[in-house]
Amino acid sequence: TQGRGRFVEKLKDMRIIYSAFALFFLLLMVSCTPAIDGSSEENFQASVKKIKEGLTDEDKAAFEEALQLIAMDGLSFADLLQGEKGGENILSDFTEALDGLTATEIIAKGEAIKAEQERKKKEQARLEIEELYQKKRDAETQKKQLQAFEVTQSKYYKRKDYFGSLEPIIELTVKNGTPSAISRAYFKGTLASPNRSVPWLTDDFNYQISGGLEPGESTTWKLAPNQFSDWGTVAAPKDAILTVEVLQIDGPDGEALYSTREFGAEEEERLSPLLESYPEFQQ
Repeated sequence: TQGRGRFVEKLKDMRIIYSAFALFFLLLMVSCTPAIDGSSEENFQASVKKIKEGLTDEDKAAFEEALQLIAMDGLSFADLLQGEKGGENILSDFTEALDGLTATEIIAKGEAIKAEQERKKKEQARLEIEELYQKKRDAETQKKQLQAFEVTQSKYYKRKDYFGSLEPIIELTVKNGTPSAISRAYFKGTLASPNRSVPWLTDDFNYQISGGLEPGESTTWKLAPNQFSDWGTVAAPKDAILTVEVLQIDGPDGEALYSTREFGAEEEERLSPLLESYPEFQQ
């Protein structure tokens, strides 16, 4: 029994010694881990070089990316332009911020910056998507209201002007079914031939109405676009048909009465890739 007790005591002593050695070697490894020396620019460059020499290619790439992220994080270009912060001060702040950090700590700091940047980017995308959706809903509502301003007939042709040259003519017959006088109207015209999927021309145009168009009034306009515009140079065949969509009408004060122009092709092209990147914001 006494021998067994001495054996247990020796075993405990060995465990204590083993634990002490393990702690010693752990502290030795930590103390030998290269860290950034931010005391001067020269020491900083030398310590970065030394750290990179001991990294794998993958960790080296992550380390270099982290250094760039940390350098740019919080950097105000407005301060630079206004001269409030010179290059020497920026470098000094950068090296001081990294002083004493190891490669692992720097990479972790870079990952944290990336995560925060992605969070901000996602939040900005969410706000923009919501704004675009709201514009789309507003445009759909406005489009229904614009139906009260009718284009009952539309034609496109070319006729000889005073000098014998061919000038383009857009002929529109419209009726104002809204309760307000109209001072200007905006349109999207599409010139296409039957049985052809691609139109000859799609273009926006507008017309300032002399004297306005009162509620219930109808009129026919013969608009003459510039001969050198797309309407003047398009080589459409005689079977081409002009269809016209009303995009906006202005009231007597010159302000938009109803409009779908806030959400057009440009906004649709912006919304689609945003939803591809952030499908969780689909409405």
